[in-house]
Amino acid sequence: VTHYKTPLGLVEISPKAKELMKEKIIVSLSEVHEKEHSVEVEIPFLQHVLKKFELIPIVTGNIDPKELAEVLNKYVDGETLVVASSDLSHYHPYEVAVNLDKPCVNSIAGMKIEEAKKCEACGKIPILTLMYMAKKRGWVGKVLDYRNSGDTAGEKSRVVGYAAIAFYEGLNESEKEFLLNLARRTLESYLTNKTKPVVDEESLSPSLKKVQGCFVTLKKRGRLRGCIGHILPQEELYKCVMDNAISAALNDPRFSPVKLEELEDIEIEISVLTVPELLVYSSPEDLLNKLKPNVDGVVIRYGWRESTYLPQVWEQLPDKKQFLSSLCLKQGSPPECWKDAEVYTYHAMVFSESTE
Repeated sequence: VTHYKTPLGLVEISPKAKELMKEKIIVSLSEVHEKEHSVEVEIPFLQHVLKKFELIPIVTGNIDPKELAEVLNKYVDGETLVVASSDLSHYHPYEVAVNLDKPCVNSIAGMKIEEAKKCEACGKIPILTLMYMAKKRGWVGKVLDYRNSGDTAGEKSRVVGYAAIAFYEGLNESEKEFLLNLARRTLESYLTNKTKPVVDEESLSPSLKKVQGCFVTLKKRGRLRGCIGHILPQEELYKCVMDNAISAALNDPRFSPVKLEELEDIEIEISVLTVPELLVYSSPEDLLNKLKPNVDGVVIRYGWRESTYLPQVWEQLPDKKQFLSSLCLKQGSPPECWKDAEVYTYHAMVFSESTE
């Protein structure tokens, strides 16, 4: 087989497919594609958007997705688009399907691999493979849309779920490790002699010098010890981490200042933020429906007051109403302020010393 053919034309099989077949876990079996449509349904969309491209079609069997991700990552470069194709839940009533699919979608976009393993999805292996690839390469997930067949075909007694989730470049593993080490060195230096470590800016990657918002969270034996950050981009990322590490240790009004001797018991977590976007909603119910737990960081502006919760806070406040009410109380506003407030959402790439 040299091409795929659709009404929009031919798509050439990439020469890299032959290279890939040299891998022990990859075999060439044309018959597995005969009754499997998960690849071919994506091709017309790719033709419409990309126009001309080469394709490596892969159908996965019962394989370790982490192992497959390690293999595929060797063949990915800056010109590669990786597409995982799958339905979500099958043939449940509309509301049941939504309740099954929404946590699944949020776990995928939020890079929560263990939770994604529980998804009801026929293409779970490709999804997990892409998630492992994304984790290794520092990609960040974002939910573009979620629907099921009840939203389009109209029949809601037995529906099939679908979602569009994009992964885009963030920080790679070495950059995350650098920032965590930098945060710890900054705390050690500043708590010892009120100085920051010297950083050779010329040696830093563009990602580390990009102006971005970030938060630094300190946890002592698993409990919060300080958390300070910039929601909006103000300075280069590495400087943002240094400054907020110091602020989290010394300037969080909820806690006494961190002492040098505490550092050995403190774990550092860094959240690198996207720029908040206004969430347009028509009613409180519409707002609740549009929020994505474990994915969205949320900013509420009510009058002159403003407060935010990072996406991680959903773990403590999974109920949307409680989450928003707590966020209102945090800024000193009435607990129902979210029903008539400006709401912004952002995403966060979150990593800590325990996960690196």
